[in-house]
Amino acid sequence: MATDPNPTPSLTRRAMLGGSAAILSIGARGAERLPAGLFSLSVASGDPLPDSVILWTRLAPQPLDATGGMPPVAVPVRWQVAEDARFTRIVREGTVQAEPRWGHSVHVDFRGLKPARRYHYRFLAGGETSPTGRTRTTPAAGAPVDRLRLCYGSCQKYEAGHYAAYRHMVAEDPDLILFLGDYIYEGAPSAKDAVRLHQNPEPRDLAGYRIRYATYKCDPLLQAAHHAAPWVLTWDDHEVANDYAGALDQNNTDPAAFLLRRAAAYQAWYEHQPTRAAPPLGADMRIYHTLDWGRLAQFQIVDDRQYRGPRACQPPGLVEAHQRYRNLIGPCADLDAQNRTMLGDAQERWLMQALGQTRAQWNVLAQQTLMHQQGRIDAEHPERGVQYSADNWSGYPAARDRVFRRWVEAKTPNPIALGGDIHAFAAADVHDPGRPGGPPIAAEFVGGSITSLFHDASFKAQAAANGLVYAENEVRGYGRVDLTPAGGTVTFRSLADARDPASRARDLVRFALDPHQPGIRQQSA
Repeated sequence: MATDPNPTPSLTRRAMLGGSAAILSIGARGAERLPAGLFSLSVASGDPLPDSVILWTRLAPQPLDATGGMPPVAVPVRWQVAEDARFTRIVREGTVQAEPRWGHSVHVDFRGLKPARRYHYRFLAGGETSPTGRTRTTPAAGAPVDRLRLCYGSCQKYEAGHYAAYRHMVAEDPDLILFLGDYIYEGAPSAKDAVRLHQNPEPRDLAGYRIRYATYKCDPLLQAAHHAAPWVLTWDDHEVANDYAGALDQNNTDPAAFLLRRAAAYQAWYEHQPTRAAPPLGADMRIYHTLDWGRLAQFQIVDDRQYRGPRACQPPGLVEAHQRYRNLIGPCADLDAQNRTMLGDAQERWLMQALGQTRAQWNVLAQQTLMHQQGRIDAEHPERGVQYSADNWSGYPAARDRVFRRWVEAKTPNPIALGGDIHAFAAADVHDPGRPGGPPIAAEFVGGSITSLFHDASFKAQAAANGLVYAENEVRGYGRVDLTPAGGTVTFRSLADARDPASRARDLVRFALDPHQPGIRQQSA
């Protein structure tokens, strides 16, 4: 890991010269030649600011080895940022150390770029040059902005399909790609309905998670999407373990044991993402933050996994017996308890403050799942009637309503909630909990999934009762958001076949946004 706030053209505060040398000096061990293929996991950028963007790579000549095939020593890596793809106009460069402690990953954080500009970047090490990535800085704070285009997605299970969605995202030429969780899936390899297999057993330690990330990062379509634009990411459950909540996994494993796994997973996430977040401290890592796009938009990016409280409506004794939690629940005494939290007290206070202070025209809550109360019918137990998931906002309704009320109380301009997780497309008006029959106060858009599947007949059957104006769970795809001062459009883009890496895509449905009238209006595709 390396960060570098004030590099010079030839030397950083933590590095030495010679990043492109073919021979690596290892002190008392003598000289050692680096293996070929250092940039197998390619490059990425993320978390842009008006004068900076995070540049990422990880040296891994043998990506499916836990060490990446690297010697256990720090390696100097040179980086360059240019105004042109041929690097004839280099504007910033320096050298950082790729340290074995962080899997020989680097996160270059520097200053001195110009606002609202596109740049090209690359890395050099061991006589090799990485692929070139394209990135951009955000507009200056408070600056007027004519337009913003972002694409967003989630849930890219490697085994369930290929990443044709990213080929189409690249063609959209977005300013930003927003990823809302489930970048990897942690399960054991499973041939059922698989088009390709995970390359290692279910990860439970750092070595296992590194191999799982490398499996995904080697995909050429995913690499191309990272080359095309800066990414902003949050995580969901599968970056660690299915349906985990705070210090408990779905099987209510002993928290001390589970937190060791969570620490390994958080470190691997850090090692493989272009994030501005500080490295994890054990099982703790703060990733929630805001990102401003001039005067036009602010993103509030939240983490709804790490800090959430206990699940509602659970039979007594499950946690103590380390038994699997009950996912679908009916009404119970503690479901609506006001002290129940999805975000944790500190993050919720931070969010409420951000929603009160923002002056952006559009405010995008980037969170992981569906916020609307989602009633479901269990196909195996239809006699139980409508139930709710204990794993999303439906299991934390008081916490959700506090966010909605804050939008009203703070007069947050034009709130929009974006989500993923449910492997489906959904759109809905959001209403003030204090005036459920009143006019909309915001709009919510979820989905779809890049590859992951969700076959549930009750999803569309219950859509109207759940307050959804649109629901579709039998196609895969992503969302595109176009914002201007005069209005906005959200487009759901669906793939013909997510199992085909060359799949066509089409507009599934479009929704119009009016800055003077909250809520959504559906347009024809």
